[in-house]
Amino acid sequence: MFVYVPAAILLLYAQTVHSVTSIALPSAIASRNALTTSTSLPYPTSTLSSSDTQKFLLSSWSLSTDRIQDGGNNLAFVDNPFLDSTAPVGISASAPVLQVTYPDGSFSHDTGGAQLYAFWNASDTNSSDTQFHSMLLSYEVAFDTDFDWVKGGKLPGIRGGPDVYGCSGGQPTNGSDCFSTRVMWRTDGQGEVYAYILESDGLCTDSDVICNSDDYGTSLNRGSFDFMAGRWNRVTLLVRLNDPDMANGQLSLYYNNMKALEHTNLQYRNTSDVGIGGLYFSTFFGGMLDAAWATPRTVHAYFRNFRMWGSIEGSNNTATSGSPPTRVNVCLSVSILILLSTLITFCS
Repeated sequence: MFVYVPAAILLLYAQTVHSVTSIALPSAIASRNALTTSTSLPYPTSTLSSSDTQKFLLSSWSLSTDRIQDGGNNLAFVDNPFLDSTAPVGISASAPVLQVTYPDGSFSHDTGGAQLYAFWNASDTNSSDTQFHSMLLSYEVAFDTDFDWVKGGKLPGIRGGPDVYGCSGGQPTNGSDCFSTRVMWRTDGQGEVYAYILESDGLCTDSDVICNSDDYGTSLNRGSFDFMAGRWNRVTLLVRLNDPDMANGQLSLYYNNMKALEHTNLQYRNTSDVGIGGLYFSTFFGGMLDAAWATPRTVHAYFRNFRMWGSIEGSNNTATSGSPPTRVNVCLSVSILILLSTLITFCS
């Protein structure tokens, strides 16, 4: 029996097969990029109060300047609120998770959320040939089921350079002091990478890039993926620094193990003295100066399974420029595969 299948469905089927088969676990991404050194940030075995959580982080996470920059009282290790979600291999679903509180009306790291910088193989005394120039960061984040995204907010990413406070809050990079690449949620949970980097030639004309004229960060591929509330979301961020005299820096983000965005023509720095320091745990609603970003009620996000892989090698110059991967809804993709597989079986 012959069954007519529209060409558009066949094209979507081909895209779906490619997307589903291109799922990449963080360890595989690290291996593919020759990032052979790795670490995991420790978590306690039981829940902790906010004050004990701060003591734990100060003693176990190698914090820059030995302090939590902002929001220590908004941090606590708590029971996992989403036990029905699948835990990563080697992680107990019932293990404590790091809760961040965003108080009613907060819209900056001064009034809600938290901010800290966890060094890994980085210090002011490290020379350029011992610092990391490539790093992969992976973690899971979950949001309260009634989380109101408002206009947006920051999520953890990667930073580097000798200035541990700049490249945030409207303090742009000069190429020799710092860079930062954080993740953001926007309205309705739309995701992006929010970067303080140099604006190389042609960057701001890219349709997937939104450059700000007021010294704030650059938005990369806004809406290329969507965060979901009430469940765990995995974020995997790869940064490979550019050669100092070239705009060949690389950045990729994988959402729930599927590539959501990629850039291969970025300029993070203009000197080899800038390396990658580690985890930039920065999360708050905002927007620093505008109350329109404020959360209308107290809400929480939860974090677990922070892992990093690194290498002293920077950009490998092997990636090619181009459009980001086709955005495909995973649940819809699987449904289409099942439907078409059934049709093929019926036809045969």
